[in-house]
Amino acid sequence: MPPVDWMMPTRPASVQFDRDRLIKSCVMLIIALYLIVTLALPLYTMLSRSFVTYSFDLTRFEFQVSDESGATFGPPVTAAALNDELGRFGPDDLRTSSEGRLSAADLFPDFSFRSPVKYRLRATDADASWLVGLNPVATQDWQEYDGNSFRRISLRPITTTGLQNYAAYFSNPTLFRSIGNSLFIASITTVLTVALAFGFAYALNRSCMRFKPAFKLVAMLPILLPSLLPGIALIYLFGNQGILKELLMGQSIYGPLGIVIGSVFFTFPHAMIIITTALAIADQRHYEAAEVLHASPWRIFWTVTIPGARYGLISAAFVTFTLVLTDFGLPKVVGGQYSVLAIDIYKQVIGQQNFEMGAVVSVILLIPAVLAFVIDRQIQKKQVSLLSARSVPYEPKPRRGVDALCLIWCSLIAAFILLMIGTCQLAALVKFWPYDMSLTLKNYDFSKVDGGGWSAYWNSIKLAGFTAIAGTGIVFLGAYMVEKLDGMQFARGLFQFLAMLPMAIPGMVLGLAYIFFFNNPANPLSAIYGTMAILVVSTVTHFYTVGHLTALTALKQIDPEFEPVAASMRQPFWRLFGRVTVPICLPAILDIMIYLFVNAMTTVSAVVFIYSTHTALASIAVLNMDDAGDIAPAAAMGMMILYTNIAARLLHAMLSRRLLTRTQAWRKR
Repeated sequence: MPPVDWMMPTRPASVQFDRDRLIKSCVMLIIALYLIVTLALPLYTMLSRSFVTYSFDLTRFEFQVSDESGATFGPPVTAAALNDELGRFGPDDLRTSSEGRLSAADLFPDFSFRSPVKYRLRATDADASWLVGLNPVATQDWQEYDGNSFRRISLRPITTTGLQNYAAYFSNPTLFRSIGNSLFIASITTVLTVALAFGFAYALNRSCMRFKPAFKLVAMLPILLPSLLPGIALIYLFGNQGILKELLMGQSIYGPLGIVIGSVFFTFPHAMIIITTALAIADQRHYEAAEVLHASPWRIFWTVTIPGARYGLISAAFVTFTLVLTDFGLPKVVGGQYSVLAIDIYKQVIGQQNFEMGAVVSVILLIPAVLAFVIDRQIQKKQVSLLSARSVPYEPKPRRGVDALCLIWCSLIAAFILLMIGTCQLAALVKFWPYDMSLTLKNYDFSKVDGGGWSAYWNSIKLAGFTAIAGTGIVFLGAYMVEKLDGMQFARGLFQFLAMLPMAIPGMVLGLAYIFFFNNPANPLSAIYGTMAILVVSTVTHFYTVGHLTALTALKQIDPEFEPVAASMRQPFWRLFGRVTVPICLPAILDIMIYLFVNAMTTVSAVVFIYSTHTALASIAVLNMDDAGDIAPAAAMGMMILYTNIAARLLHAMLSRRLLTRTQAWRKR
């Protein structure tokens, strides 16, 4: 009788399947834990801090002062009584929204640290404390100090929770006005950008005009620039010394006008990509039916084209609105005295060190961004398929008049984009705009200006590289686990929610949340604060959602039967992952890498609060140079970011072609 061992599997397929499921669950849990630690917990900490208020209660401290000999002490007196007699601190001085200090010596107008007079201090409440230098003291027993020690004593405020910070914000007309300004700028920009992008996308998809690849290439250039750079271009074009300032007819570019123009520039490609995708999906039969019914071109446009693209238009509108609402760089450069929410956060945190009020503004900025995201997601759920198995792909027919108008429209928009970028390039090369227009490369000598020098540029390269490699691994693994894991619907749904959440979180809000969460000695992860690691974590988390959606789209194209078949053949899932999943999804993986790289090079808002002196970035250097008045070097550094991103795109294209030729040959069979 022949041996039958070869017919009996040494390990049942169900055991292999269960083990793979356990490993997948653990990996998904680890990545979910990463999102909780880097996103959910920092946001919760920031939200909690927005309700924290500090105030000095002078009735909680008592003093005794000795005579000139230092031997006999007078009767005890509270700090409140001393302040009432002296009138040194008013109610506004005693209310603080940061954990400040109040010098005890300021309550004694005749204080001199050289005097032999001695002082005693005690707390009348168990929760009251003071600092001697940096050392905290909390006791209700008398503590005696000489003059030299007493001048180092600071009373500490009490901590309370409530809505006082929010009340203070809404009672401040200047701060409250920023809400209306931000919504106004975002709304105007959204209308203009979507209209311009729709015309551009329509020309690319529904006309037979010439030079379509060139126009599409030019339209994508603003994505490769930090949002500060269009502000610099507007200053050189329409500023006080601008070469085209007469075109504004007395209007100032510093304010809402400049913010709107610059915002249209940097949000245009985002809206164009979304609308192009919507217009690319169309059924030729709908247009043929409309023509058979003798509908006019204008009626066809409003009854066929617009309804077919409405979800793309809505999505583009919400994306544009959110980008403008949360942008920090452009209002900082060209906003002037026009306050918006993102600038308020920066002023509160960097200018006034008022972190709690910065948290309040962050929460307020978070509300419209989250609402826009939620509404967009709900609308997208209602979208239905526009193509069926019987659909006929739309092919535009030559129409001389329409094609000519489309060419003119795209030419004007492309000229605007090239004018902005060309102005930045010229600004980076001229000696002294507009008085000495001779060319020089001295503006690229960043060692002579503030901002971090060339080390800031190389730091950005490191950040972009680490973000692209680590971020792609984390994002793709997370998407794979949530897509290919069977069961655990609740856990997968929770992971999906965490993965989608970063898209609704403004970069400045995330950066401020990182200050509260990671810059805390009690946090075991505080060691990464001020290092390159926290910048990588912040950037990966901030741009997580788009990569996650890209990976999910690619993974959904793979038949789910691969996993059980591999398990039945006693093949572990990681072998299937390496030999089948990764090669099939390689185009998406490369797209995620270049997306993370480019955004890491251009990001400002997500890192402006958490970089340190030795981790300064090129995009931050542009901001610091502009603040210092070195606008030409700032333009030069911005152009270095553009050069790098263009080179990265070209390298990505060449690498993609080579790798895809080897791994995607099966698609051509």
